[in-house]
Amino acid sequence: MSPRRNRPRGGESPPDSAGVAGDRYGGGGRSEDWQGEEWSVRPVSGASAAGKRYRCPGCDQEIPSGVPHLVAWSEYGGIDDRRHWHKACWNAKDRRTTRVQRSRNAPRH
Repeated sequence: MSPRRNRPRGGESPPDSAGVAGDRYGGGGRSEDWQGEEWSVRPVSGASAAGKRYRCPGCDQEIPSGVPHLVAWSEYGGIDDRRHWHKACWNAKDRRTTRVQRSRNAPRH
């Protein structure tokens, strides 16, 4: 028996897997509707932000330097309105409470 072929037969081209990787980290941005506003969402690879740390508004946890994440801002906001989110936190933004619950000893940044 011959080994399995991992590429399509004939003149078919393989599915565009390069676009998936580009969309995941460092690809082009997109526009989303959230809470009645248009938001620009752009993936960030994290490699260009060496030494920088951000605080995710979704979970109030720090995003360490070099970690891939998203940057989101309102279409009507300025450059100071950009927020850095964990990808999972952005995807779960509708399931989160409006106020982050902190423990008594947690720092307030």
